[in-house]
Amino acid sequence: MNVLHIDSGILGDHSVSRRLTAAIIAQIKADRPDAKVTYHDLVSQPIAHLTGAQIMAPADLDGVDAGLAADIRTGRQMLEEFLAADTIVVGAPMYNFSIPSQLKAWIDRLAVAGKTFRYTETGPEGLAKGKKVIIVSTRGGHYSAGAAAAMDHQESYLRTVFAFFGINDVEFVRAEGLNLGADQKQSAITEAEKTIAEGSVLRLAS
Repeated sequence: MNVLHIDSGILGDHSVSRRLTAAIIAQIKADRPDAKVTYHDLVSQPIAHLTGAQIMAPADLDGVDAGLAADIRTGRQMLEEFLAADTIVVGAPMYNFSIPSQLKAWIDRLAVAGKTFRYTETGPEGLAKGKKVIIVSTRGGHYSAGAAAAMDHQESYLRTVFAFFGINDVEFVRAEGLNLGADQKQSAITEAEKTIAEGSVLRLAS
């Protein structure tokens, strides 16, 4: 079983999303000691944002300068790791109503025609079927219901893009209201950790 663990929270040891993804990985390892986990910290080792030069480079990288070629190879490695994974655990805090730019840069390297999707006569088809994605969603306010739900371009985007890749088994572990006081923050973290411990989101792809 291959597990891909992605963190994108920028707050280091203060990041709630990192704390919760670590808890999920620990639970997976306890349940499946044979699981192989590949980890990427997109903050300490960021992937460069997508550029026209990357898109226009020839597939064999012939004549491409060394720096650009290395960047393209990194993107290809990220894609292959994603395709090889059975379960993907993603730490995705909400920043300014959306996902971290570091996480978007990673997703942009996954969205490759012929690899994770293709266009057909009846519309796009996802090619990365059979995977499970567990997303740790952390938010300073409350966006899961009410008027503020219209400002959620974080979970809605992630659900859409993974569905575009053919992945409909997407579970969210959510901690909301983290900036609304110490008690609210602790309550949200405790509830999220309880959800992880109960294992309801950890029904894994195999």
